[in-house]
Amino acid sequence: MSLVDRITALMPQARTELAELVSIESVADPRQFPPEGCERAARWVVDAFGGVGFTDADLHPTTDGSMAVVGSRSCGDPAAPTVLLYSHYDVQPPLDSTAWRTPPFELTEVDGRWFGRGAADCKGNIVAHLVALRALGEELPVNLKLVVEGSEEQGTGGLEAFVPEHADLLRADAILVCDTGNAAVGQPALTVSLRGFVNLVVEVEALPSEVHSGMFGGPAPDALAALVTMLASLRDAAGDTTIPGLDNTQTWHGAPYDPQAFRTDIGLRPGESLLGSGTVSDMLWARPAVTVLGIDCAPVVGSTAAIAPRTAARLNLRIPPGTDPATAEAALTDHLRAVAPWGSRSGSVGRPRAARSARRPADRRTTPCAPR
Repeated sequence: MSLVDRITALMPQARTELAELVSIESVADPRQFPPEGCERAARWVVDAFGGVGFTDADLHPTTDGSMAVVGSRSCGDPAAPTVLLYSHYDVQPPLDSTAWRTPPFELTEVDGRWFGRGAADCKGNIVAHLVALRALGEELPVNLKLVVEGSEEQGTGGLEAFVPEHADLLRADAILVCDTGNAAVGQPALTVSLRGFVNLVVEVEALPSEVHSGMFGGPAPDALAALVTMLASLRDAAGDTTIPGLDNTQTWHGAPYDPQAFRTDIGLRPGESLLGSGTVSDMLWARPAVTVLGIDCAPVVGSTAAIAPRTAARLNLRIPPGTDPATAEAALTDHLRAVAPWGSRSGSVGRPRAARSARRPADRRTTPCAPR
């Protein structure tokens, strides 16, 4: 039986396993989901890989409270190369489940594709590893190691702290990370680099407490208005990121990302503009890009005639290869403090969850790298 035939024969099992994994609510944020979901998913991974030769697979606690699945499989030749398989079993919270076309924790087939929270990122890749290992059987002439973490989506740094403390346990000649994507459906891509990132929270305080907008609005400083002013300074009229100290003029020299394909991929309507002064490829892979991930402020429904005394925003700054994350973090922090208006007190604080990722070297990856 050919390798293709073996993989085809394994697809029903793959579908069943993916459905099981997707049904597990493994959101690594106890504020939103109970931790039992992640524990179930971790145990599922241990059992599944134990069935394909990783007989020593087990759970290892990390500093953020998550559990990493670590194991190994020998080909019988200690001199053979070692390949480390990476994945993660945690998923992003589904947020408003009523906004989903299909139930988030129920694998659903639509037009020949499988949908569900984590079906692609990254539970589908866990199953892809399993299918590949079963299809290859004993033909694989390399030693294997495995690490499947449980807090990648939260970015709380558990695996980052685990790796240097267990370097020998994870040491390998190559690492296979399938937590990326294809250039297009049916067109595989080998991803060799991605942008790194810095996450931080900026807090703004303008008043000791709320005051009535009718009685005090006008001369009273407004924390939310100050924050909006600061956030607006992060991009210029063209949409380029404008943070002093970060180069927003670099160009991409690899395979291009066709602008029309990009518009289709993100669902942009005809006539709506793309951002930035460079090409799509420049903006995606060669230049910094800042995104406002969230803002703490009063919701529209239930809001009152009050001036906000304090507010906060969580920012995500993507940085291209060659940019030091500590330098990028300092540039963003300095800029925000410099542009804070009206004497408002501001600062990057606590670096929520993913902040420690800013301490690692910039991920020298960009996807996709294959021609489109």
